[in-house]
Amino acid sequence: MVIRVTERSLSHNAMRGLQSNQARLSTSENQLTSGKLISKPSDSPTGTMTAMLLRSDMRTQEQYARNASDGKNWLNTIDSTLGSVNDNAQRVRDLTLQGMSAGAAGSDTARGAIASEVEQIRQAVIGLANTKYVDRPVFGGTTDGTAAYDKDGTYLGDNGSVNRSVAEGTKLRVDANGEEVFGTGDDQIFKVLADISDHMKTDPSKLTDDLDRLDTAMNTVRTVQASVGARSNRIDSMQQTATDRHLDLQTQLTEVEDIDLPKTITDMTLQQTAYQAALGATAKVIQPSLMDFLR
Repeated sequence: MVIRVTERSLSHNAMRGLQSNQARLSTSENQLTSGKLISKPSDSPTGTMTAMLLRSDMRTQEQYARNASDGKNWLNTIDSTLGSVNDNAQRVRDLTLQGMSAGAAGSDTARGAIASEVEQIRQAVIGLANTKYVDRPVFGGTTDGTAAYDKDGTYLGDNGSVNRSVAEGTKLRVDANGEEVFGTGDDQIFKVLADISDHMKTDPSKLTDDLDRLDTAMNTVRTVQASVGARSNRIDSMQQTATDRHLDLQTQLTEVEDIDLPKTITDMTLQQTAYQAALGATAKVIQPSLMDFLR
C-alpha cells in the first residue's frame, strides 16, 4: 500500500511542528520574564492548588504574628504601668516610715504634709489603674467602658479576660484583672493608701498595721508583674515561631512557583536553537514550485 503525501499535508505538518516549537519557546520566555513557573492554573493544576494552600497557611501565620505583636503591646503597657504603681507605693512606704517617726516626735504639721502627699499619690495610682491601650483599659477586663476605676477607686470593669490567638489551639491572656492586681475590700491598695493618709493625721498608732497592709499590696503587684513578664516571654516565643513558620512556607512556595533560573535559560537557549533548526529544515523541505508562482 502506497501512502501519497501531498504538498498541503507537508505544509500542515511543518506548520504544526513550528507552532509547537514556538509555543514551547514562548512559554520559556514568559517564565524567564516573570520568574514564575505558574502564570495561570492550567500551567500546573497541582502546583496551583499547592500554592493556594501554602498562601492560605502563610496568611494564617501572618495573623498569628500580628496577634502576638498586639498582645506584646498589651503586656508591655501593663508591665510599665505596674512598675510605676510599685514606685509610687514604695514612695508611700517611705513616707509612712517618715510619718511614724514624725508621729513619735509629735509633729502634726509634718504628718499633715505627708498625708497630703500620700493622697496625691493615691489619686495618681488610681489614674495608673485606668491606663489604656488602644482606648481600652488594660485592667478592666472586657468592659466596654473607658475606665477600670472611678475617681474613688471603685472597680468598673468585669471579670472577663482579653486573649490573643498566637498559634493553632493556643490563646494567651494579654490583660490583667484590676481586682487581682489592686486587691479588694480593705486590702485594696487604694483603700490602704486612703487609710494611711487618714491615720497619718488622726491616729498614727495604726500606721504600723497600715504598713503591713501596704507591703502585702505591693507584693501582689510584684507577683502580677512577674506573671506578666512570663507571659511576655512566652508570647515572644510564639511570635518567633509564627515568623519562622512563615519563612518556611515562603521557601516551599518559591520551590513550587519560581523558576530555576540557570535551567530555564538553558532550556530557552535549546528551544531557540531547535526552532531555528526547524525553520531551516522546513524551508528546505517545502520549496515553492512553478505552479505556486502561477496561482
